[in-house]
Amino acid sequence: MPYKHNDRKRHHFRKHTYALNNYREYNQALRQRGRFDIWISEEIIHNWHHDERVYDGTGSSVKYPDSTIEARHYIRLVYKLPLRQAQGLIDNLLMKLGMDNLQCPDYTLLSKRLKPLNLTAPRFRKHEKSDDKIAAIAIDSTGLKRFGKDEWHQEKHKVNAKRSCRKAHFAVDESHFIQGAVLTDKNIMDDQVVGTLCQSIITDVEHVSADKMYDTNAVYQTLEEHFPEAEIVIPPKDNTFADEVHHPKRMSNLIGCFALGIIGWQSVRQYGKRNVSETAMQRYKKIIGNTLHSRKIENQSKEMLLGCSILNRFTLLGMPNSYRVA
Repeated sequence: MPYKHNDRKRHHFRKHTYALNNYREYNQALRQRGRFDIWISEEIIHNWHHDERVYDGTGSSVKYPDSTIEARHYIRLVYKLPLRQAQGLIDNLLMKLGMDNLQCPDYTLLSKRLKPLNLTAPRFRKHEKSDDKIAAIAIDSTGLKRFGKDEWHQEKHKVNAKRSCRKAHFAVDESHFIQGAVLTDKNIMDDQVVGTLCQSIITDVEHVSADKMYDTNAVYQTLEEHFPEAEIVIPPKDNTFADEVHHPKRMSNLIGCFALGIIGWQSVRQYGKRNVSETAMQRYKKIIGNTLHSRKIENQSKEMLLGCSILNRFTLLGMPNSYRVA
């Protein structure tokens, strides 16, 4: 990423032009993202609610499985609808399909059932088996807004509105699948959640990259415990000095930067693979949004994991295969 080291003059650089090798396939994949049946399948409709109800005159409510609750939240996030509007949309869809015996769970139930969902990692990951192998993983974090005025309001009225954010940490593989995701408070440092991210990855990894905020001995130790054979590529911090107490792989990166220069070291160690984490964060904010709808952090965490699952599902449908033309 040489542009970061040319901050004073990079605005003079001409932006590269790219073209697609698979325009037809990617164009079709973009259309497929709007389909209902990728979220509400026949299996989900068949198991829409539990049949074990007790008709004892007390008015026992319908019990819905987690699959129904998840599908309902997927539609809410994909189409960017509030809870009530999404409930009306699904009820209308079921009525048009002639399924009058089915109804969408109430919006209050959907909000309550979000926290206890059995969801600890993003779904629809490509590498679901322990014998699979991931070539490269990139780790990074970004902020998701909880509440506050938008930038236009602050710029127009020259006010400093109260804002609050959560920090989303992603572990993304080279195929743009989000393998692990954690939501924390904004005061949590990036290096403190590496262990939790690694626990979500059940396969071996050959290459791990991150920015200099992760340059600590604890991060190197955690990564080596989870991925013993992985090549760890993290640039040293500005004030890092050679010391025998540092992790051996951390010292290797420090010496490499001194010997080759930061640009040469990035080229040799393939630091550019970290771009997938930046792309994943931009995809999340463009497709899902940069604002969290839930109020409690437990619900916000599940909402963020559902958003990552949506991105993985879209990745399965197809991604652009671009090449540089100018």
